[in-house]
Amino acid sequence: MKNILIIGAGRSSANLIKYLVEHAAVNDWKIRVGDMDVTFARQKIENSPHAEAFELNASDAVQRRKEIEKSDLVISMLPASMHLEVAKDCIELGKNVITPSYIPDEMWELDAAAKAKGIVILNEMGVDPGIDHMSAMKIIHSLQSSGATLESFESFTGGLIAPESDTNPWNYKITWNPRNVILAGYGGTARYKESGHLKFIPYHRLFERLTPIDLGPDGAYEGYGNRDSLKYLKLYELEHIPTLYRGTLRKVGFCEAWNALVQLGLTDDSFVMSYPEGHTWNALIQSFLPDGEENVETRLRQYLNLSDVTMSKLNWLGIFEEQPIGMTKGSPAQVLQKLIEQKWVLDSDDKDMIVMWHRFRFSNGNKKVELESKLIAFGDDPIHTAMSKTVGLPIAIAAKHILQGKWNLSGVHLPTIPAIYEPVLEELESMGISFIESKREI
Repeated sequence: MKNILIIGAGRSSANLIKYLVEHAAVNDWKIRVGDMDVTFARQKIENSPHAEAFELNASDAVQRRKEIEKSDLVISMLPASMHLEVAKDCIELGKNVITPSYIPDEMWELDAAAKAKGIVILNEMGVDPGIDHMSAMKIIHSLQSSGATLESFESFTGGLIAPESDTNPWNYKITWNPRNVILAGYGGTARYKESGHLKFIPYHRLFERLTPIDLGPDGAYEGYGNRDSLKYLKLYELEHIPTLYRGTLRKVGFCEAWNALVQLGLTDDSFVMSYPEGHTWNALIQSFLPDGEENVETRLRQYLNLSDVTMSKLNWLGIFEEQPIGMTKGSPAQVLQKLIEQKWVLDSDDKDMIVMWHRFRFSNGNKKVELESKLIAFGDDPIHTAMSKTVGLPIAIAAKHILQGKWNLSGVHLPTIPAIYEPVLEELESMGISFIESKREI
């Protein structure tokens, strides 16, 4: 029997656990799911005889290592900052590990040690990052083998709300870690390459520099820069491409309103404030505004020169109301997170969706061609969301191939090689998670 340890049973783990449980009997697997809140873990295993839920404090190195030692493969669904310590434990104990998160530079430094132990550390195996890499590399490798010269690659992904569940003026509800929603882009600079030039977007301009993306009947979106696109020049084997830009999708109008919260200071996580008991949202917003005779709403509109559409979004969010913020201590970002967790919650019959869009421009002989590839995936319910499917299923498929010995891999990897992306994309397509491609000469 092979033992699979899943550390963390949060929003993105439902379909991962469901897949592994469904394949457990035929593969002789035991799935153990550990979380600080054992209720989440029990909910996800759904009383399966092939799975066990237990309380696990992943910050407790002794307990964590004890559980890792009993496993054959570890799947870390923890916050990204915790993957490195899990990976180090897995190297010492000789266990394979998969994570869905962006790989930190320090993880690459573990490559030699992982190879010496004969284990694989597979990172960025979710949706973004994950499916975006796999689908892109499949096209890139195909174009390169045909002799095409790539001139531009743009890739945008968004975790959004399905049209039938789009019931608030922000056109957005939370389907993943709410802290990551608040801190998207925070404290960093988006970096990319355009027409041969290096481009940088500091955080305070991130939600102003937008790329319009019209997918016709599949909706109109706007994209903003996502972290450091430049590192993928090497990882995608595109060092000489003039344009490479990766970003995040939102519905049109979201970024302008979110930028108002950024400019006001409500996404700041760099300091902690104490608030009087019963401190209201109206009073909090006043704290970030110059004094004046007008009411808070008018002062904010004038201070940031906001449109009627943006003001309607802020009004709906409730930041001008005389309602208590519900906290006596916390950073502005933590206070805002508490609010959006209440306002952007999925209703019991809501469905979400993932939208992923790639655009390649290349020359082949005398022709210049534009190729677009898009994925639209929908969730089933607020638990088995599109986010959970597209994050969890690639991880689960990878886990199966590793445990079955189908991948002769060791060291630190991303899913950018055919041995990984071909079988994963093929199985995802069999489950309805597939791309539609179109070409035109330009």
